Amino acid sequence: MIAGILVVVLFAGGLSWFLVAKSNEPSFTPSDRNQDPSSQIAGVQTIKYVGGQHVLPTQQVAYTHSPPFGGAHDGYWAACNGVVYPNPVRQENLVHGLEHGAVWIAYNPDLVNADGVATLAAKVQGQTYIMMAPYPGLDQPISLQSWGHQLKLSDVNDPRIDQFIQALRLNRYQYPEVGASCAALGPGQFDQDNPPPFVPTPPTSDIDNTTVVDENVGNPAAANTDTGGAMPGSTGTNTGQ
Repeated sequence: MIAGILVVVLFAGGLSWFLVAKSNEPSFTPSDRNQDPSSQIAGVQTIKYVGGQHVLPTQQVAYTHSPPFGGAHDGYWAACNGVVYPNPVRQENLVHGLEHGAVWIAYNPDLVNADGVATLAAKVQGQTYIMMAPYPGLDQPISLQSWGHQLKLSDVNDPRIDQFIQALRLNRYQYPEVGASCAALGPGQFDQDNPPPFVPTPPTSDIDNTTVVDENVGNPAAANTDTGGAMPGSTGTNTGQ
């Protein structure tokens, strides 16, 4: 009887320890009480950016971070529903996708091998509100971007990649245009099969508000393709999950 009681006590104690430990594990799912789970991920940098600042397709933005993760951007967003771009893409279009709730996985093609690229691509393909593109000159092998958030990493198997995606993809508390589309716009706006190519970020000393624009100042003449709600052809919904 004593042995039986001891077993029950030990089992109850073990169960209690397990439940306590489980309750102390970080959750990376956004909620009203946990609006930015990425704050629990080591290495995430955050900056507050104002949305809705657009530039013309002929203009560049003098971004202060590389890759950029917020600020002024092209009026046409890059297609961002599970697209893996084989070649570097114009930053100003990719940043617009972030404004819509997408995560952008950037990688240095000189530092990530083919197997690593495939590992990253598997996290993107078939998913909504996420995209991937090489980024020449990136100072780390991998960089993850969402609106106002960035995490740079060296290992394609780092668990923080999945944590970042879970915490920030379609996190309605962290991006300006909830419900906006990530669908392809098409030729004449943003052609997913022939996107505008990457151009290195100009220095802030080149800002002239004609060809080069400050990241915090848009151009009123630029196209505004956002309507404040879901765009035609949108396949994603914002659940905050």
